[in-house]
Amino acid sequence: MIRGGKSLVSSSPAFSNDATKLLVCTGTTVSIFSTATALQIGELEGHLALVTSVIVEPAVTSSSKKLCFCWTASLDGTMRFWDFSVPELIKTVDVKLPIFSMVIPRFLRQQVQNDDKKSDLYAYVSVEDIEGRDNPNKSSSGQIRKCNLTKSHLIAALTLAETPTPELITISPSGKFFAICSKRKVFVWETSNKESDRTTLKKLKLHHTKNFTAVAFHESERIIAAGDYTGRILIWRGFGNKTFLGESVSAAGKMMIDKEGRPGVRGNDDAESCSTWHWHSSEVIVLSFSSDGAYLYSGGKEGVLVVWQLDTGKRKFLPRIGSPLLYYIKSSDPTMSSISCADNQIHLLQMPAMNILKSIAGIKLPFASPVTKEGSSGLYAFSSLGLLALRTENYCVQFYSLFDDRESLEVQVCERNHQPGDDVTVMVALIALSLDGTLMCTVEERLPENEIGGLICLKFWSRENQNEEFSLMTVIYEPHRDAGISAITFHPTLPMAVSSSFGGDFKTWVSRQKHNLKDKVHQRVSWTCHAVGSYKKKPMTAASFSPDGSVLAVAAETVITLWDPHKNVLVTVIGETSKYITTLSFTGKSKFIVSVSHGSSPQLCVWSLSKLSIAWSYKLRVEALTCAEDGSFAIFAILNETYKTVEGEIFLGRDGVILIFNPSDPYPVSAWSVTKAVGGSISFIKRNTDVLGDGAQDVHNPNELLAYVNGDHEYMLFDHNNTTLSLQPFNRSFNSGLKETGQFGYNSIYGELPEFNPMKTDEAAPAPSIPTGKPWETIFSGSSHNLPSLVKLCPVYLESFLEKRSVPLE
Repeated sequence: MIRGGKSLVSSSPAFSNDATKLLVCTGTTVSIFSTATALQIGELEGHLALVTSVIVEPAVTSSSKKLCFCWTASLDGTMRFWDFSVPELIKTVDVKLPIFSMVIPRFLRQQVQNDDKKSDLYAYVSVEDIEGRDNPNKSSSGQIRKCNLTKSHLIAALTLAETPTPELITISPSGKFFAICSKRKVFVWETSNKESDRTTLKKLKLHHTKNFTAVAFHESERIIAAGDYTGRILIWRGFGNKTFLGESVSAAGKMMIDKEGRPGVRGNDDAESCSTWHWHSSEVIVLSFSSDGAYLYSGGKEGVLVVWQLDTGKRKFLPRIGSPLLYYIKSSDPTMSSISCADNQIHLLQMPAMNILKSIAGIKLPFASPVTKEGSSGLYAFSSLGLLALRTENYCVQFYSLFDDRESLEVQVCERNHQPGDDVTVMVALIALSLDGTLMCTVEERLPENEIGGLICLKFWSRENQNEEFSLMTVIYEPHRDAGISAITFHPTLPMAVSSSFGGDFKTWVSRQKHNLKDKVHQRVSWTCHAVGSYKKKPMTAASFSPDGSVLAVAAETVITLWDPHKNVLVTVIGETSKYITTLSFTGKSKFIVSVSHGSSPQLCVWSLSKLSIAWSYKLRVEALTCAEDGSFAIFAILNETYKTVEGEIFLGRDGVILIFNPSDPYPVSAWSVTKAVGGSISFIKRNTDVLGDGAQDVHNPNELLAYVNGDHEYMLFDHNNTTLSLQPFNRSFNSGLKETGQFGYNSIYGELPEFNPMKTDEAAPAPSIPTGKPWETIFSGSSHNLPSLVKLCPVYLESFLEKRSVPLE
């Protein structure tokens, strides 16, 4: 099994002592990246929950910079000590409380005395009080606690602060101070050079009229900066004279200081002065002083790193980063730093020029789309060679290698001229890839403003091979007039694509390629409309080619129409569902086709092409559907609360299920329950033997793997024939409450006949003596595959033979 797609920006990263490695919190692990290549070179595994902090033990001398030791903290309530050069776990400290943040002051002290080296090592942690969280009468669940790492215990008698929620702890570069932001206050503690379990810390408070969001300490001076949610930055100079240094003044002197000597300081706050800077339009997320203390870096949702000159307040910018900033980290090398962004990227910066040297790009995280779509069809596109294409918030399509767990490339689909956080006016609605991954089709929707000005754009892209960039070949505006596009699918072998429309038609597109035989160079390729089809002006809601490309299936709302794609001729029509069909797929070389319907009565249906009727069905909310080469297929379904309650311990809080079927059998071959199901998808992909190596020879099917992507864009690749995997396989009894009785032959077309009871004595109501006046032939004006039942047909047919007479009114 291969796992990947974790967030790189859930917590602040950390540089190694020699700045050649970057340690990044990635879910329950810590990934180690090379700063020279931006590639992952190692991983620390052992935590059971999200890792929230990583702290590298600093080098005391220049010769010890090669030492690679670090502490990590996690929501599983443990702190672990590692040698990340091996990597190897050395020690575990269990405090039995979820840890949200951790600092170790002694690591940052410039001069470490010999006796201090022999003393116990202490950490200050921000934890969640589990009892306070579950107690409705207690308003605070966050605590700042002290932990003895040497003796592996939490000091029970000491709680430095209680906050409504666990807060991030920020420590000064010298290790002398650490602080937290809690609503409109900044709490600052001074640490002791000689710590013990009974050491008490001095604390001061700094106040503001707005809620704080970030805090930072100066490199050497007693200067602290804090940002609020309105975009303002407050800078206090000379904080802690009275609290930490013990300075005292008379009442008259205090009055004089309040009037003249402490400009901008509120109330009794212990600071010499306070100044305010304002550039950001929304909350300040990133604050950090430069290594020499001359500059202050700030960032937020604008996606711009602002560099403030501390003495003058002048500023310069690093613009067009493209995503809100989350963390700014300095390294021991003054020419290198990193910045983490909300689009799951970490940029390595060359300082002070602020040039981006390398970027560590994770899979793009989910974002809120202004237009919701039922199911995940069209939101993801899988290449059979292991590439995942997904939409991004910045109008791009990201190609992510599932085998390598890194970004392959990014295609800018739409022009972008807005800042992060602005209202979305353009979106990539659908993505489709050819089987070999060299052709791509995207649907771009420009949302109307006040119901005016909407636009739909169809774009075709191409590249020569998997290692090249995509180039735009053809742009088609309003391909289906003003109607939206419901689905796109590529022909399996030919340069042909089909787009279906809610406006009542589908179009077949083919590429026109002209070759210059003399120069052996082909000219620009363009895509043109080859044919247009429709069925009774019904919305065309889904489309799919057969594996050999000889048949095209298009869903006309609730029915399935089969076409010859080359001649654009309707071949036949299959059955009808209760709700409109959103997804269609042929099941390999077998004579079945699978459809998915959404709405108030979601349904999965398997249709027999030989009988032109439904074979079996389930009432399931299916998010995604994929078919294998051997004819089997897999579905990814969302579980409702009924099945979670009925099955009890089987799901253990999981909200989705993956089922593998043979189309001829309604009972699944394999089944797994999963978490974070909403917004996820699945697909069969070919096995990459170069990545898996010889260790993959013991699996049942060496040709294909099943890829599952959850709603957070985390993914796993696994052998779907191996039922021993830890995906929570469950018993077949789960399906007993879901199966529907399939109708075959006559019943599937005309409906069920009423049960005949020869002993029944009740007579039916006599037929009226006056015909309705409606010709019985009108009954056959409906769909040919959906004729009325005989009990309705016969009376009307017989009425047509009655002679019409006018009846005088009395």
